[in-house]
Amino acid sequence: MELEQPIQYCLYARKSSESDERQAMSIDSQIKEMKDLAKRDGLTISDIRLESHSAKMSGQRPVFMQLLNEIRNDRFNGILTWAPDRLSRNAGDLGMLVDLMDQEKLRQIRTFSQAFSNNPNEKFLLMILCSQAKLENDQKGINVKRGIRAKCEMGWRPGPAPIGYVNRAFAGTKDMVVDPDRGHFITEMFERVAAGASGRKIKNWADEVSFNNKSGKPLTLGQIYRMLKDPFYTGKFEFPVGSGTWYKGSYKPLVTTKLYRKVQEQLVVPPKAKWGTRNILFRGIFKCAVCGSAITGVEKFRTRQMGTPRRHVYYYCAKTKNPKCKERPIKEKWLIVSINRYISFMNTAHPQTIKVSRTLLQGMETYRKIQEQALLAQNISPKSAPTRFAEYAKYILAEGTDQERREVVGVFGKQLYLHNKEICSEPIK
Repeated sequence: MELEQPIQYCLYARKSSESDERQAMSIDSQIKEMKDLAKRDGLTISDIRLESHSAKMSGQRPVFMQLLNEIRNDRFNGILTWAPDRLSRNAGDLGMLVDLMDQEKLRQIRTFSQAFSNNPNEKFLLMILCSQAKLENDQKGINVKRGIRAKCEMGWRPGPAPIGYVNRAFAGTKDMVVDPDRGHFITEMFERVAAGASGRKIKNWADEVSFNNKSGKPLTLGQIYRMLKDPFYTGKFEFPVGSGTWYKGSYKPLVTTKLYRKVQEQLVVPPKAKWGTRNILFRGIFKCAVCGSAITGVEKFRTRQMGTPRRHVYYYCAKTKNPKCKERPIKEKWLIVSINRYISFMNTAHPQTIKVSRTLLQGMETYRKIQEQALLAQNISPKSAPTRFAEYAKYILAEGTDQERREVVGVFGKQLYLHNKEICSEPIK
């Protein structure tokens, strides 16, 4: 009579980092307990697999999915784990486990207190226990949402308090009060914007008075604009954001509704100045060599006595990294002159740094043929030397499309900088 081969177990330990499983036994504890059980009962552990991932969604755990594939390939035929909910909290993963049992690929699932083999009663019990874990997850989600709604109806927005307020807990309850160190700054900030101050001026003022965020770091321009647009400071809030469900807060407002509306009117960007709608040719290509901020652009129209207004484009340091950066702006036409000088120098001194794309090579060949035809039409013998890239780049920057001109500037394959109205390869140290 042939003896049945011992089961080759894989020890699977899982710990979710999500809040619903924070009280579950740690991975190290699971491994220790199951090793002791294996030693006591004479079980063979062929490998150990660890995973820190939630089991709520099917097919989302890479280590678990790899384990199932190895069972299908007959590397293991048993699973050793602390409890059934370590394997599955959803119907999809449970179905794959039961299917492997039906195929006799998975002979046994062994937990600390139970064993599940390929027989109807034990498989049914396994499905009940895993389904119970799924039910607990679903109920927790419902209870959490109900608790959040109750908190909102009491006038307290879930989550950390915004700048200007602090969370407070006492006598088993939690509420929110005005931050004594920052609250008055919020009110003054809204008043300054309503009086006409720009976001940049507010940033400079905040730095001067040491109005920092909760981490003690200076406020960024983005944080300032988000605060100015947050209706929370008027004593009401929307939760979840975008749901259209508004609640009246039980905390002290820092600004009036009238002041808030006036600030929103100040923050409205006119349609003609909407970001990204204008054609600023070299925006996003260069950085400031002094502070590392992006070089952005703006267009200006100069009124003339005769004819339409004349358009001028200026490029300047956005000053996102250093509000006091003194890098001077430059007109687009002079920026093109500087680009031509830089390309001419690099084409002569460091031609190996120029990586010309296939599109540009085809353009250079077309340009060469046009030049030859123009010379022949004047009874002049054309040059036999190939067209230099610097010569073609000068033509493109003057006559090419916007896409071609941006492509010409990008042949160096690295970040370019602007300093004193000249292009350079490295920032100023």
